[in-house]
Amino acid sequence: MQEFDYSLDFKAIDFRQHPELYRIGRGEQGVLLVEPYKIEILPSWKFKTPDIARQSADKIYSLFLQYKAEGDFVGMDMARKFLQMGYTRSRRYANHKSGRKYAAGSKTVLPREEDPIKAQSAMIFYEQWQLAKTDPEYVRLAARHREQYERSEIAAAKSLGF
Repeated sequence: MQEFDYSLDFKAIDFRQHPELYRIGRGEQGVLLVEPYKIEILPSWKFKTPDIARQSADKIYSLFLQYKAEGDFVGMDMARKFLQMGYTRSRRYANHKSGRKYAAGSKTVLPREEDPIKAQSAMIFYEQWQLAKTDPEYVRLAARHREQYERSEIAAAKSLGF
């Protein structure tokens, strides 16, 4: 698996027009960088309460299905990343009221303060994330994307001036 390439000029690249420059990376890498998907998905990403999380996860999953219908793998992967990030962020707040896992200026893990409301929000996102990441078409397109683009060098980006 090729790492997400943070050296690209994300402000200049429309990844819908240049999917060959997109790298899946690990987990949520690049979720707040890749346009136009960030601007399309981010406004729907919320997790304060389970009701809000349900609306958010449903909307993001519907975007995942829309991108799927359009054959837009990068959009599908970005929606998957936002669902994953919904889970990880709400889980973090479920474990730590402040949202901080570590004490300021150290690597000391703060004590857990379980918040059952945020834990419910996390589970809502988790369920939708699992649906997205195991979707057979998503799995097929991810393998194809890696084979087509991620095995080659970033020379394509440089040749396009990015």
